Amino acid sequence: MPDATPDLIVIGGGPAGSTAASMASRAGLSVILLEREIFPRHHVGESLLPASMPILEELGVSKKIADAGFLPKYGATMVWGKTDSPWSWRFSETNTSYPHAYQVSRSEFDNILIERSAQLGVDVRYGCRVTNVVFKEGRAVGVEYDDPDRGSLFLKCRFILDASGQAAMISGSKNLRQWDDEFKNLAVYAYFEGAERLSKPDQNNIFVESYENGWIWNIPIRGNISSVGVVVDRDRSLELLKKLSVQEFFDSQVNIPPYTSAMLKNAVQVEEPVLIRDWSYVSKDMAGNGWATVGDAACFIDPLFSSGVHMALMSGVLASAYAVTCLESPDMAEQTMIVYEELIRREYTLFRELASLFYKTNRSVDSYFWEARRISGNSIDENARASFVKAVSGQSVRGYERAVLERGDIPQSVLEELESTNSKTKQRESRLNELGPSIVESVPVLHSETKVEKKPVLTDRRFEWGTLLYSPDRIEGTACSRFVEVLISDIDGISTLGEISRRLNEKSPGASFDDISRYVEQTIKILYMEGAVSELR
Repeated sequence: MPDATPDLIVIGGGPAGSTAASMASRAGLSVILLEREIFPRHHVGESLLPASMPILEELGVSKKIADAGFLPKYGATMVWGKTDSPWSWRFSETNTSYPHAYQVSRSEFDNILIERSAQLGVDVRYGCRVTNVVFKEGRAVGVEYDDPDRGSLFLKCRFILDASGQAAMISGSKNLRQWDDEFKNLAVYAYFEGAERLSKPDQNNIFVESYENGWIWNIPIRGNISSVGVVVDRDRSLELLKKLSVQEFFDSQVNIPPYTSAMLKNAVQVEEPVLIRDWSYVSKDMAGNGWATVGDAACFIDPLFSSGVHMALMSGVLASAYAVTCLESPDMAEQTMIVYEELIRREYTLFRELASLFYKTNRSVDSYFWEARRISGNSIDENARASFVKAVSGQSVRGYERAVLERGDIPQSVLEELESTNSKTKQRESRLNELGPSIVESVPVLHSETKVEKKPVLTDRRFEWGTLLYSPDRIEGTACSRFVEVLISDIDGISTLGEISRRLNEKSPGASFDDISRYVEQTIKILYMEGAVSELR
């Protein structure tokens, strides 16, 4: 008897797939998840970010993860830049709500997530390898897959989420994957017992050490087990691997960095090393008619800042909302697809630029591996250290360039931008203080790049039409209220705040003039400090 047609098929049961499946099921969709392996199964990528913690809460697994005995991760320690000594940061510096993440065993972590999917009503099918995504008249309509009990089958559905990881079924079949030559690397990793840990309070930190051939991670896992991996240039490593076995190659690399080699001096490797492709990429199209890519199937970023699982969880939430919106509100599908891709690409780009910056400012200037690295600019408006910690936590990444000012060579243009930004902020604060109560007599002038636009915005488990404010410091757009939208539309560069308040009061006869005036003044001050209002004449 053929299967009933589900609303949604999810290909892959990793963090991206299980998150998307769980959220979609909670939103009322019928979901079948096809996973080619039998869980629990081994996977690399053990280090989480604080930005993922709210998602785990939303999924209802945070307590189970806390009870699993995973080590809390309070920050990271690096040997990178122009200093040869380790330097650390702690997530609590900028995040009091989620001051830590976890160092997890991925076999257990992923199993917790997929079991939660089943608890939420997802039809989870293990050992089912998808062989083809079927399109009809340009729309994804189902999948062909191998079932361990029933053989080759076709399963029809209304929507497909491709969470197949680096296999990237849809992107691969459509030739959509764009490789990033700036991060054309390979990684080799293994697990050790008895590796020396960092001193307190950093004993649970991920440890990252750059060296002449690339960089190496050392992640403490539960008990006395550590994950250790080297990331090196693909071409150089392949040349060495022609002469050496994977084990010999791995041994030759982990013995080079002084801190890592010392930490492993009395450790015992407990598993054979694994060689994985670590070449960053992004899909040209991440969504289409009846489908979307999720997690590593959409993009893969250099793992320097442990962004992989965070990207998987975040994209899983977004993909579920996208699928729900397309199925429930087809008229929103096209615009929602654009927003979905924008949100994924924004996160991808920010983590990529952060990694690019660090590669560029590595201390090993003689290594060709680091020579061709570029620094990407971004708006800068935060304290140096705070900006950096936010970036590596998965929080706001604006201003992260400041984090390496003391550790690398920053172009003069970036230094000038920093100085200029600080100067502008001080000038705006001074101007507001100067105006005081007389601000109501000032004339606000919008920046030429400030605009308000109707776009789909993420709400509870789906996208809804909303209003976004764009400005020089908010190029990604910020959701704003109807009041802000109307206020901005009324700023003409001629009218004073008092005149604008009177006009808005006429449009809202039920509100008091004093309340309207207060809201206008408060909003204008914020818009002025953020640069959306360029002048107060």
